[in-house]
Amino acid sequence: MISDMVSTFYDFSGRSIVITGGGGVLCSEMAAALGACGAKMAILDRDLALAQRVADRITKNGGAAIAVQADVLSTERLEEAKKQVADAFGQVDTLINGAGGNNPKATTNPSQSFFAIPPEALRFVFDLNIVGTILPSQVFGRSMADQRRGVILNISSMNAFRPLTRIAAYSAAKAGVSNFTQWLAVHMAQEYSPDIRVNAVAPGFFLTEQNRFLLTEQGTGALTERGRKIIDHTPMARFGTPQDLLGTVLWLLSPASAFITGTVIPVDGGFSAYAGV
Repeated sequence: MISDMVSTFYDFSGRSIVITGGGGVLCSEMAAALGACGAKMAILDRDLALAQRVADRITKNGGAAIAVQADVLSTERLEEAKKQVADAFGQVDTLINGAGGNNPKATTNPSQSFFAIPPEALRFVFDLNIVGTILPSQVFGRSMADQRRGVILNISSMNAFRPLTRIAAYSAAKAGVSNFTQWLAVHMAQEYSPDIRVNAVAPGFFLTEQNRFLLTEQGTGALTERGRKIIDHTPMARFGTPQDLLGTVLWLLSPASAFITGTVIPVDGGFSAYAGV
């Protein structure tokens, strides 16, 4: 009986999963993996072409997926997206809040001090990461409350554990995502159903289009000074790959983690455990 239970943990057949920011490097790999496990995937992104590329990848491999244009900062657009998903797949079982990111204008550097960061850049980063997590949780979480079951997975960051230099707004915003994850987990379990779980993953340092040329030299691929500092403080001595996130994501979305809610799981190669000495 136990072996039968374990064998079905990562069978997502029939599950309808929405992922925001689904066209991005990390989220596209999550979506592809879940599609390969039988999930019906709704790929939400502001850039419909990016979302469609991910959906096509899933369907070409025999899975079920749709691309939906959506803005995580617009409740109206999210409600429209929710209707499209319902028309295609019925109810939503799972939400992955993958949309997020930084803004160079909210970053300190030799030509811009912390004191000169413009308010609009700060608001952009906080809106995208925090509001862009809360609004989809309201829209799709309402359905889970009605169904009295569901799973929400947020994407935090290692910056929420160990804030990095230069990126004050992004670090603070991701700390807010971690805090909101804990708050929402308690709220949904107490007010609606203990069968609604909310967790987060906190990726360490992964090469993406956003940070690639902050961590590696564009011409040679060699580590920059910042990239070398990160590797020196990562016991596993490498950057993460998108595939490194998949085991944790599948686990948190599956019945294997049925008694886990309100957690933020680092996937960081040991970065958060290492004091540097």
